[in-house]
Amino acid sequence: MRYILIPVKDLTRAKQRLASLMTQEERTQLAWAMLENTFAVVAQVTTIDRIVVVTLYEPAIALAKSYGMEVALETEQLSESASVDFGSREVTRCGAQSVLRLPIDLPLITVEDIETILACERQSNPSVPSVVIVPSQDGTGTNAIMRRPPTLFPSHFGTGSLAKHLSEAAQIKAECKVIDLPRIALDIDEPVDLIELLKQGEGRIVDLLRQMGIEKRVPETMH
Repeated sequence: MRYILIPVKDLTRAKQRLASLMTQEERTQLAWAMLENTFAVVAQVTTIDRIVVVTLYEPAIALAKSYGMEVALETEQLSESASVDFGSREVTRCGAQSVLRLPIDLPLITVEDIETILACERQSNPSVPSVVIVPSQDGTGTNAIMRRPPTLFPSHFGTGSLAKHLSEAAQIKAECKVIDLPRIALDIDEPVDLIELLKQGEGRIVDLLRQMGIEKRVPETMH
């Protein structure tokens, strides 16, 4: 059984690092648009068995259920890593053999990108543990990670997470593949990420940012 795991925190406090450019209401609106986009894309993936959303945020629970996705209900949210590890334990109990964790802030993600990760995992040696990682654009973060089995090692999302995950994989001699997927590499955390998205993106999320006039708020040095 292959699962996709999507952690969702309380979006009313989302994207604090964009506070220099956007109000909290705007940041929540952006995060919700990215959440809707992620769910819509993931729902189209045909080579996955189940999709589980890890959250305690009521609007996300309702949206997940409208797509027929399952929900792993948290009692508290400590960090992204804790949420993913909690969800991974939950789906393991339900029979998951591998899990692909995807965040909600990948505005350019496509079905093709997800299928590429899943195909890469399928090609790995079934007799040994395996990891597939898609790094962030700066080459230090982990924007997508697929582990077989799901609880292969603890998550370390945040600064320097790629090196930490590679170290964990090496310690247990897991087969590890790092693949470059530019659309998944772009996540939205800092103001510079918004500029990059506006340069190369199109669609509802880019339209939303343009309606907000984000380009006009960015210092010239960031363009």
